[in-house]
Amino acid sequence: QVQLAESGGELVQAGGSLRLSCAASGRTFSTYSMAWFRQAPEKEREFVAGISRSGLIKEYTDSVKGRFTISRDNAKKMVYLQMNSLKPEDTAVYYCAADRRGSIVTTDRNEYDYWGQGTQVTVSS
Repeated sequence: QVQLAESGGELVQAGGSLRLSCAASGRTFSTYSMAWFRQAPEKEREFVAGISRSGLIKEYTDSVKGRFTISRDNAKKMVYLQMNSLKPEDTAVYYCAADRRGSIVTTDRNEYDYWGQGTQVTVSS
């Protein structure tokens, strides 16, 4: 089993940067694919970025390509989301998620087995 805890969310001006962190517990962290999702008020939770267990496969939703970067450190059991050139439409609660399949990255939130509690990112215009 994996427990996830996000941090790093805060209020930032448009054009600014943030780095979100996700700390994981459990001995099997390195076998999981990891992803970041986000949910804005009155909207469905959407895929933002994902990374395979090896770190070799990374996927991004179109709206963040070129601005966000996902990475992981298996030794530290951490996943990161570097967010640059932030826009007001990036405002949402950001969630870290784990998929036990490991070798692929899926954008389907129903395929993820574990979730964190979320961290709020607010981008002001």
